[in-house]
Amino acid sequence: MIFMKTELGQSALQNRSLALTPRQRSAFIMFDGRRSVIEVMKVTAGLGVTPEDVDHLVSLGLLVASASSQAPEPVAPIPVTAVAASAPLSQSATLAFDANGLPTQNAQARYSKVYPIATRLTAALGLRGFRLNLAVEASGDLDKLKLLAPKIREAVGPEKFLELENALYY
Repeated sequence: MIFMKTELGQSALQNRSLALTPRQRSAFIMFDGRRSVIEVMKVTAGLGVTPEDVDHLVSLGLLVASASSQAPEPVAPIPVTAVAASAPLSQSATLAFDANGLPTQNAQARYSKVYPIATRLTAALGLRGFRLNLAVEASGDLDKLKLLAPKIREAVGPEKFLELENALYY
């Protein structure tokens, strides 16, 4: 399903008249009438956006189903959780992603725990670890951090890496 901003949504975005959480605001900005709910959820997954956040935006009248949406416009709003559940299986889904290609709650919680450790370790490297720190900050999920783990271990040494290793794998 493809959503687009309503007139109320446009004015609320410009005036900041509604109190939206940062993740709801980020997701709201992404809905442009061209991206599907699944695409927006994948892009904003690192921020912790949930289907309930999108449902909230729809219930406030900030988003409406686009006329160019593949499905006909429903009479009553369909919860985004139902749309996400009907999405096809992703071919590249890994252990940290569910069948819809979205991070699992467990993976997202672990990422929230691991990310600060990884950024602290790489930031302590100074200029020597600048690019590695940028890569850690750009990672949006647990799998990308796991791919960076060997480079972090090499840069900080096995003693300092132990804390990150325990958070990543145990």
